[in-house]
Amino acid sequence: MSLAPALRDATFAWLADEVDDTDRAELQAVLARAMAGDAAATEELADRLAGPLTFGTAGLRGPVRAGPNGMNRAVVIRTTAGVAAWLAAQGHSGGVVVVGRDARHGSEAFCADTAAVFAAAGFDVRVLPGPLPTPVLAFAVRRLGAVAGVQITASHNPPADNGYKLYDNTGGQIVPPTDQLIEAAIEGVPAARSVLRAPESAWTVLDDQIVDDYFDRVAALPCGTVRQLRIALTPMHGVGGATAVEALRRAGFTDVRVVRVQAAPDPDFPTVSFPNPEEPGATDELLALAREIDADLAIALDPDADRCALGVRDGENWRMLRGDESGALLGGYVLSTVDDSTPDPLVATTIVSSSLLAAMAAARGVRYAETLTGFKWLVRAGDGHGTGLVFAYEEALGLCVDPESVRDKDGISAAVAAADLAAATRAAGRSLIDILDELAAEHGLHRTEQISLRFTELSRIGALMAKIRANPPVELAGIAVTTEDLLPEADVLRLRGKESGTGTDLGNGAGIRVVVRPSGTEPKLKAYLEVVIPAGTQGAGAAATDLTDRLRDDVNALLS
Repeated sequence: MSLAPALRDATFAWLADEVDDTDRAELQAVLARAMAGDAAATEELADRLAGPLTFGTAGLRGPVRAGPNGMNRAVVIRTTAGVAAWLAAQGHSGGVVVVGRDARHGSEAFCADTAAVFAAAGFDVRVLPGPLPTPVLAFAVRRLGAVAGVQITASHNPPADNGYKLYDNTGGQIVPPTDQLIEAAIEGVPAARSVLRAPESAWTVLDDQIVDDYFDRVAALPCGTVRQLRIALTPMHGVGGATAVEALRRAGFTDVRVVRVQAAPDPDFPTVSFPNPEEPGATDELLALAREIDADLAIALDPDADRCALGVRDGENWRMLRGDESGALLGGYVLSTVDDSTPDPLVATTIVSSSLLAAMAAARGVRYAETLTGFKWLVRAGDGHGTGLVFAYEEALGLCVDPESVRDKDGISAAVAAADLAAATRAAGRSLIDILDELAAEHGLHRTEQISLRFTELSRIGALMAKIRANPPVELAGIAVTTEDLLPEADVLRLRGKESGTGTDLGNGAGIRVVVRPSGTEPKLKAYLEVVIPAGTQGAGAAATDLTDRLRDDVNALLS
């Protein structure tokens, strides 16, 4: 691959307007190798200049590197200038904007640049006091009546990445067409070196009161009085450790042991391949600690602490609950606290999550809604504003137990709610596994699983989706299925079928569902599997295992 003149000239143009000396030197080195005939450098240069980054499921995300297709100071400055222009066009000039960050590579500088651009544009900028969990930023937006909030974070992405999460004046992340409007505004922004930036004295660094206010809100959530519970916890090298321990302490849970080697923020995430509790092996240290201290509950947060994974003792072994299992447990917990003070309550989940929450809501006479993936949709479930929302979750470990104060997933408050539920259950001589068994007996056994394929060539994801669309299966696991294509609303295929009483010998009503979609935050293609065995079915567990195995095999073949 030779260096095309257009790519060379575009690189020179970007370098001429670069604001950071380190980034300039980095890109110049790649360009020099490409000009010397290095094919790998030329390919890398083309990738770096292929941008700009665009708003996906949860804001901008990309590798920390120089060039328009990366997270760097120039991209952050121009993005913020575009957001500021959009806010002004919406009539929000001069309003409060809250800016926060995690502890990833580049986060501190990106946070300062974001604050500087907003302040220069005339906004009342409030910066969180140090690296803090994303839910604290989302809380602050609502508490301070802000017109927008920005959290510099790449959440659970690999160590090389960083990102830019944007919240609007509702406290929720932005949704279309706002993202397109902001991207259009960014296109109209001049080169980063021409964007005005105010000095640090032009913005306010908040004191710890905003964090105390968050703690007070979270501590008020538990509805039980039992506090005898031993908890093993890991923040997975992220920023949630100290915040989670203090939130649990204020709620009355003081016996919390943290995985020592993962306790402090570390942008290199040295003990995990991917800092995501869903990834194989990511929670090994946590479960080892849980066994060692004879814990009652294990809790894993992702690096920005907006996700929460729960680990439990299941017989003689410890295991992590699936996101759908945690969603059912905490959904039932929240529903048990709903009273007449919440008129017409609503619970919500996404189209790729288990259908168990729908059955639970119907049994309790509560409204239920499904949305596209992403909490930006969940917090707007129902009428587009999330009116009456009391609980929302997504299978990817996102849990929202207090939508009134945090209009996003919140791993900290979810951890406190889970501890409250686990303590009350333990005092009654039962376990969280017992509750899941009771839900299955009442509503049927809902077994879910995910197949996730990671790609280095993004074009292969589109090719696979096109292949399935062109020739969708008519049968999976011996059950006839129909395919629903959610385009143009979403790049999603949903396949569903129900056993008619023949073929699989599972009885009338056993059902399957498969949802296939590209990830909105990572270079992955995901398939979400669900098997439902009706309540009262003899040998339901074995039947679910058999059907899930055959469904998994067929879906793997479909995606090969």
